[in-house]
Amino acid sequence: MITLRKSADRGHADHGWLDSYHSFSFADYHDPRHMGVGNLRVINEDRIAPGTGFGTHGHRDMEIVSYVLSGELAHQDSMGNGAPGGAHAGVIRPGDVQRMSAGRGVRHSEFNHSQEQPTHFLQIWILPRTTGIDPGYEQKHFDADARRGRLALIASPDGRDGSVTIHADASIRAGLFDGDESAELPIAPGRLAYVHVARGSVQANGQRLDAGDALTLADERALRLRAGRDAEVLVFDLAP
Repeated sequence: MITLRKSADRGHADHGWLDSYHSFSFADYHDPRHMGVGNLRVINEDRIAPGTGFGTHGHRDMEIVSYVLSGELAHQDSMGNGAPGGAHAGVIRPGDVQRMSAGRGVRHSEFNHSQEQPTHFLQIWILPRTTGIDPGYEQKHFDADARRGRLALIASPDGRDGSVTIHADASIRAGLFDGDESAELPIAPGRLAYVHVARGSVQANGQRLDAGDALTLADERALRLRAGRDAEVLVFDLAP
């Protein structure tokens, strides 16, 4: 079964400094038909105005992945990341994938320090396998060549193929597709695949998807992507 969700059907909140589209119920947007897909709970497409950002706030028991499309996002947290002398610089840019495991509790902030350019990124939340773990942070870069014409693994439960490690029964792949570039990904029996088009357009199993559109595949044997036009695509392998 293939289910299409159009970009225009998402929730939307414009706070001035933050323009956000919600693929699933989030904050003041609530739709009981769209509470998530499998263990994928949040995909927010956020645009943060120059010189603004999210002040320090807390999370717990969630795997949070950030994927920057343009601009930069500065991260600081209670683990010391983003602070002088911290383990990580905390600034993420296009091609970077950031994973924060909230575990038993973490506080962090995210800020766009540019005075000219907005930051455009995807904020992704996935339910963890186990609650109450130690909070953690990881950040890796995947250049355009690694994602060009293929679905590169960027997050997985075991960190294989250089992906970031998420403590969840899920994986994320990212690809760039244009012209004749195509990819096919098998879907294991009993698993869900969720396709989110971050920008551009692409054909997925015969369905034309534009930026912000999404496709859920259940009881399908494979995902087939083709005929992209400057497309940037994220594909999730999920527990039902």
